[in-house]
Amino acid sequence: MTDTLNNDTAGAGVNDAGYATFTAGGFTFRRDEYFATIEWPTGSHQLAIDSFLRSMQRDVAWGFFYGIVNFDEVFGTMNHYGNVDMFAGRFNEAYRKAEVDYSENFDHDVLIECFKAILSDWTNEGYDPFAAPMETGSAFGPSKGTNDAAVTRRRVVADRMVGVPGDEQIRSDETGFPINRGFEDVPQDEPIVRAEAGYEDEVCSFNLFAYLSRSDVTWNPSVVSACKESLYCPTTEEYILPVIHGNDRVEWFVQLSDEIQWDVEDRDTGAKRARVVMKAGDVAAMPADIRHQGYSPKRSMLLVWENGSPRIPEMIAKGEATVHPVDF
Repeated sequence: MTDTLNNDTAGAGVNDAGYATFTAGGFTFRRDEYFATIEWPTGSHQLAIDSFLRSMQRDVAWGFFYGIVNFDEVFGTMNHYGNVDMFAGRFNEAYRKAEVDYSENFDHDVLIECFKAILSDWTNEGYDPFAAPMETGSAFGPSKGTNDAAVTRRRVVADRMVGVPGDEQIRSDETGFPINRGFEDVPQDEPIVRAEAGYEDEVCSFNLFAYLSRSDVTWNPSVVSACKESLYCPTTEEYILPVIHGNDRVEWFVQLSDEIQWDVEDRDTGAKRARVVMKAGDVAAMPADIRHQGYSPKRSMLLVWENGSPRIPEMIAKGEATVHPVDF
């Protein structure tokens, strides 16, 4: 396991465009005005810088998430919950056949600090990799300022349920979260709860649609309720899911509004498995052996239901849990 990194942000590694170069184990990260270039001992790869930053932002915000976060068909990370594989070409048949694929394992905390440093240095003022394309500035060009306020947002995570005393909420204008332009027609009225005396902190409800209408990010699931390891993680979606998520457990999707189109592929080979079009009211489950990427033509609301147990990948490997949502 690689437990030390060499991140040069002090100036010696700054290129003509004003950006620092970063190294993590055998990987080197460089950016110019248009592209991120990733190099490793057996090869190299380029991504458009806006796509790279949007993917990097989610990988950081999600703490490497469940399973695999593919930035594209070549580069990504695999979470082992305490340590993380960073890979190039690992799930790409052509790279494996050419024997130019590469993977290296890192301590979780060490790698995420490297990724945070890349985000900070490579994100220019006015550009927000969390926002929809129409809500942000340009990622391109020479280095110009920073936008740390955007790239260091904390993911909202409820301990029990949004609205219960002590849990976070973004439901009123006083919080500084205005209604998003895509949800101006969403009613903002809240349910009325009359709890029996002594249970005021235990019985609660809130308007989930109003809550989501004030989201200023896309493709970033919040946790609005937690019952042991069962997590309700709704999110607002617009344009393209920046990553191709490779599952290590079953995910349930409930389309709350509008429409999302999903490309579903085999997790390890990328072979096409399905094209799923979900409209408001539709429910779908993504198996544990696939990877998926979504497309939302207009801003929509999606509820993702997760079992957050870190034991699930091992249970699947041992045959104690299935990769399918339902076995008939």
